[in-house]
Amino acid sequence: MALSRSLRSGLPRFHKLLAPESALPLGTIADPSSRNPNLPISESSRNFATQTMPTEAKIKVPLSLFGGSGNYASALFLAASKANMLDKIESEILDIVDASKKSPLFSQFMKDLSVPRETRVKAVQEIFSEAGFSHVTKNFMAVLADSGRLRHLERIARRFVDLTMAHKGEVNVIVTSVIPLPAEEEKELKQTLQDILGQGKTVKLEQKIDPSILGGLVIEFGQKVFDMSIKTRAKQMEKFLREPLHF
Repeated sequence: MALSRSLRSGLPRFHKLLAPESALPLGTIADPSSRNPNLPISESSRNFATQTMPTEAKIKVPLSLFGGSGNYASALFLAASKANMLDKIESEILDIVDASKKSPLFSQFMKDLSVPRETRVKAVQEIFSEAGFSHVTKNFMAVLADSGRLRHLERIARRFVDLTMAHKGEVNVIVTSVIPLPAEEEKELKQTLQDILGQGKTVKLEQKIDPSILGGLVIEFGQKVFDMSIKTRAKQMEKFLREPLHF
């Protein structure tokens, strides 16, 4: 993707940006409350959202998420919704996660808490400005850098995607099989799942290959798991055969 290429092209500049003399005062961060290291996670993330959107906006998160990653994902969802940039923010956040997986330098920067806070913020602001990221994403990354939570971005991104999918009425269905499903079977399975979920929902099918299940399918969505694999059936049969017979 263009953003990912742009981001990777600017990564060598981290060598210069991470130099101690490059430290920048935190006055440029859009979320002043995040500068307080004693501020609870939920309050810090909530303040990011309220700094980005007026309090009169009637926007709510579609799911109740808990924990630090859930709070930050919810704050990002509110900010992105108010800016009418949900799709763009989702693409940018996933781009950053992808870049961190492909660049050892960037990955190390995300995880290294020994880098001074001011330096982390300066690096984040400069690199994402140069890469052309939106102000919402850039400010959000600055908040994570300031609070020392860049290393949690991948987890936050997963929770954020959960929110965007719920907002769109999309349901992610993971189908595990021994070999990829033929196109016709995938279409029929998707239609069956669509009928089960009903109107107002859109099935997003994700295929996984796992030879260890021996055959059949394992279907997961939400909190539901339908295990129709040969491996599980064989275990059930083995258990049945080992049980004593009663006449």
